[in-house]
Amino acid sequence: MHRQYQDGDSAWKTHFMIKRGLFYIGILISVGFVSSAFEPYDTKTKSWLYVDDNEVYYCDYPSKYPSDYNYLSQPYTGKYFLGFKEAIAYKESRGMYKLVNSLGYLGKYQFGTSALRTLGVHNNASFLNDPALQEKAFVALLQVNKHKLKKEIDKYQGTIVGGVRVTESGILAAAHLGGAGSVKKFLNSNGTKRCKDAFGTSIKHYMREFGGYQTDHIIADSMAKVK
Repeated sequence: MHRQYQDGDSAWKTHFMIKRGLFYIGILISVGFVSSAFEPYDTKTKSWLYVDDNEVYYCDYPSKYPSDYNYLSQPYTGKYFLGFKEAIAYKESRGMYKLVNSLGYLGKYQFGTSALRTLGVHNNASFLNDPALQEKAFVALLQVNKHKLKKEIDKYQGTIVGGVRVTESGILAAAHLGGAGSVKKFLNSNGTKRCKDAFGTSIKHYMREFGGYQTDHIIADSMAKVK
């Protein structure tokens, strides 16, 4: 019986050693395979890695000019002007150019008829079917509101009013929602007069949500028209 126990123990040890050896061999093979994936390219055979001395490359983005993005399928937004436009458009209409809401506001940026007439647009149907015209109208309205609110922008920009940090883009967005007069009331009352639109959205909400965007290139112009 003692001899049989020794023979069984020896066989078990041999089997254990074989399994352990196979385990370590498997690890070495795996490490070698993974390591090979990190071997550097032979750059001498990769001509596409090199830039010819006569080639010139430009990096133009991000840009504050929306026209620079016209040909891009996925434009950069961020806090640049394009981001400002698209953020407001999404809030107003989900970006739909042909949307007319229950109160008769039109297009991607939900213009009222009176505002369009002020900007020189007299045909609502043509306006709805012309995306380029809607984009121009949005910028023109910003120019008009920037002129109307120039004193407020200079006075309140960078301050806290009603718990909101005031920025130029926030003021212009709030004016798009409720008009320049409502923005003046909110700011000059130190935030106590909380004007809202017909759907209950407040000037304060727009001023906070759309603050900090780049709108400094918008030129104040009381007579801005859509051309």
